[in-house]
Amino acid sequence: MTAPIDAAVARLTTAAKTTTPCPPVREFLGTQDLDAAYAVQRRLRDERVGAGARVAGAKIGLTAPSVQRQFGVYQPDFGVLFDDMLYAHTEPVPYRRFLQPRAEGEIAFVLGRDLDVPGASVADVLRATEFVLPAIEIVDSRIDAWDLSIVDTVADNASSGAVVLGCTPFSLTGRDLAATGMTLELDGEPVSFGAGHACLGSPVAAVAWLARELAAREQPLRAGDVVMSGALGPMVPVTGAGRFRLRLDGLGEVDAVIEEEIQ
Repeated sequence: MTAPIDAAVARLTTAAKTTTPCPPVREFLGTQDLDAAYAVQRRLRDERVGAGARVAGAKIGLTAPSVQRQFGVYQPDFGVLFDDMLYAHTEPVPYRRFLQPRAEGEIAFVLGRDLDVPGASVADVLRATEFVLPAIEIVDSRIDAWDLSIVDTVADNASSGAVVLGCTPFSLTGRDLAATGMTLELDGEPVSFGAGHACLGSPVAAVAWLARELAAREQPLRAGDVVMSGALGPMVPVTGAGRFRLRLDGLGEVDAVIEEEIQ
C-alpha cells in the first residue's frame, strides 16, 4: 500500500505548493479505505511539522446534514489544525493562501485538560473544556472543483484552510449549545443560517466523537488544543475580499476579514 499513499501525498503536496487544484486521490486509494486516507493525512502532517509547523489542535468536518448534502458524503471526518492556520477576530486573512475557499460558522472549544480516554463521553468533553469561542472556518480543498469522496477529503486534511477565532471566551456552564442559533453574514448580508443541533445533535457530542476517533488513532487531544466542532449550517463560497461576520446566540460574534493582496 506504500506506493498509492506516496502517490497521493505527492499529488496533494504539489497542489498545495502551486496553489493549483489537482484530480481526486481516490484513484490511488479507492473510495472507502479510510485507514489509507488517514495515513496520507498523517504523512502530510508529519512533513509540515518537520518543516517547522506546530500542531495547534484538530477539526471535525462533515457534521451538518446541509454540508453532507452539498458533497454527497454522509459521515464525519477529522483533520489537523496548525499554528499558521489560526487568525484572530478582524485580523486580515490573505485570499491568496487559498485555492477554492468556502466559509462556515462554528463553535471552537479550547481544552484545559487532556482528552485522551478511548471512550470519551460528553461528560469528559465538558470537564476538559476551558472555554468556547465563536469561530469562522475557511475550508479549502486541493481537489479540483470539490469533487470529493470521503477518502479525498480525509487525505486532504479534512479540506482545511484557516480558522478565525473570536477573542471573548465563554464558559459552557449552564449553556445548551444544541439550541445556539447561528447567522453568517457577508458584507452585512445574511448568507447562511443554522444551529448547534445540526452538528451531530450538539457540538459537545461532535467533540466527543472526535476525541474517541483521535484516541483510537493514537493522536489524542491535549490541554491547550483548539478544537473546531463542525459547521452549524451550510458553507458559502469565498470569492475574494470581503468581511464575514458570524453571530452566535449567547456566544458573541467574530469577523473574518478576507483581503486580496495589493500589487
